Amino acid sequence: MISNQNKGKFGESLAVDYLKSLGYSILKRNYRCRMGEIDIIAKRCEDVIFVEVKSRSSDEYGAPSESVPVSKQKHIIKTALHYLGTNTEFEDNYRFDVIELLAGEINHIENAFGINW
Repeated sequence: MISNQNKGKFGESLAVDYLKSLGYSILKRNYRCRMGEIDIIAKRCEDVIFVEVKSRSSDEYGAPSESVPVSKQKHIIKTALHYLGTNTEFEDNYRFDVIELLAGEINHIENAFGINW
């Protein structure tokens, strides 16, 4: 039996490979600070993209992206703002994406959420 942590790392690796295939550069994986964690920080053109990866083996309990509630989004946003504060070259060119992995399929949701609080 594979642990949830190992499943998560495998899902993140698939997401990284997917993003690279689309021309994204991976800046960081599992970026952590006191505000929270971001699974993947990527760059494409002049944009920095903060990516939350969610994996599920079935949709019995809903789509993987449904497990990114507003409370989790706020943690990701605060963590992203911390990252941006220490990496000023990105200015205002950023967005928040979710990559769903469901039964071997990848669904990339660009601009899945934003700062609106």
